[in-house]
Amino acid sequence: MKKDKIKKHKLLLRHLTLDDYDNIAVLMEHVYGNLGGAWKKDQYASQITRFPQGQIVIEDNGQLVAAALSMIVDYARFGDTHTYAQITSNGYLTHHDPMGDTLYGVDIFVHPKYRGLRLGRRLYDARKEICRNLNLRRFIAGGRIPGYAKYADTLTPVRYIEEVKNREIFDPVLSFQLFNGFHVRKLLTGYLPVDAESKGFATLLEWVNLDYVDKTPSIGGSKNIIRLGVVQWQMRTLTSVEELLKHAEFFIDAVAGYHADFVLFPEYMSAPLMGLFNDKSPPDAIRALAGFTSEIRNGLLEMAMSYNINIIAGSMPEYSAHELYNVSWLLRRDGTFEAQYKIHVTIDEVSCWGVQGGNALKVFDTDCGKIAVLICYDSEFPELARLATVQGAQIIFVPFWTDTKNAYQRVRYCSQARAIENECFVAITGSVGNLPYAENMDIQYAQAAIFSPSDFSFPHDAILAEATPNTEMTLIADVNLDLLKQVRTRGAARNLANRRADLYRLEWI
Repeated sequence: MKKDKIKKHKLLLRHLTLDDYDNIAVLMEHVYGNLGGAWKKDQYASQITRFPQGQIVIEDNGQLVAAALSMIVDYARFGDTHTYAQITSNGYLTHHDPMGDTLYGVDIFVHPKYRGLRLGRRLYDARKEICRNLNLRRFIAGGRIPGYAKYADTLTPVRYIEEVKNREIFDPVLSFQLFNGFHVRKLLTGYLPVDAESKGFATLLEWVNLDYVDKTPSIGGSKNIIRLGVVQWQMRTLTSVEELLKHAEFFIDAVAGYHADFVLFPEYMSAPLMGLFNDKSPPDAIRALAGFTSEIRNGLLEMAMSYNINIIAGSMPEYSAHELYNVSWLLRRDGTFEAQYKIHVTIDEVSCWGVQGGNALKVFDTDCGKIAVLICYDSEFPELARLATVQGAQIIFVPFWTDTKNAYQRVRYCSQARAIENECFVAITGSVGNLPYAENMDIQYAQAAIFSPSDFSFPHDAILAEATPNTEMTLIADVNLDLLKQVRTRGAARNLANRRADLYRLEWI
């Protein structure tokens, strides 16, 4: 199958090392050319040596593109009145105190060419994770206000900050920090004298760690609580890929705003563009629609990185070498992507369009564990879900398209059975509404849902969340992977553990 050539990203969040100095210096020169450029090598070595956990970087295919530096302090020693040089020891972090109670932000910077991907937000989220995992009371940072220079003749610094807080003025640093959950404790005077854009002023910002309870490992550990978002969207005639992507971005933005780890879209999510080909026969129309798939996938991949969320791009037709497939895309927030081809195609897909079935079942590695995707009809074959679960899948996503309630119920009840018999979570979603004149896609029926195993640790009906039928909306729910371990080892029924491997087995041919 032909693959399109696109600019491939591979984002990796990791800790900085001493060997990164030359590359980090290049990055800092790009960002801070007007503020003195890069740290000296001995300053950088002191930062890494004193607190390696607090120095993090994002690389893209090996190139360093964003970084954040931090230290831990006993904040009572400094209080709210301090300068940058004082608290950071002129960048050497000699005041770093492993027994302190506050994470202090030393620096954060993003390569100018990467500022559209919201990498700064990702770095702040990682710092908050450090704060939670090291059981620190708060995260404090002195923040520049580089937009103030334009208003210095008419506004006091305090008034300028109020205008930014009220969203009357946009400041490239302060607006971003307020959006990331920080509040301004006070105005700092003479904080960074060389900062002409801020006129030497800065804001003292604080984020309070509401999870100041337990101590857990630093960043990089596996997540146990995964937040799922599913989109039950209205089929409506659209006239361009740009319009479709804007429609999808609305939901991605909404779900990402709740810090979801995944968002799931319906099967044949590109179908709203079918109206462009009303003059064609159904086989020709679906093949013409497949011509948009790469562009849509690439646009959604950018959003996965930009909104820091893994996207299950429902499914879309793919036409290559005179073969037509129904394909779902896993678009990871690190910039990588993989495909799952629909294995069992429906009678209508074959007779109306000539869709062929795929020949492989994949279990995908993600930053939230292993997952699998079963496209619609595939959920009605229990062998696939069992094979995926045996290979480690803990969450199964089922994008579907159904036209009637009885068709929908086949998907729903089979998906719920897959969750119970495999002791895993299953999220399903489809589309609603009508697509006039789109043959074989004209009517829709759906009710999105997220299913769990059926045991005492889960809802009594094994349904974590479900949508209103035939209404455009989203669902958001948390799934706890630790509960799967419990039900598989101590549950009232243990379907996986009690299989009779001495009598039968299931394997891929």
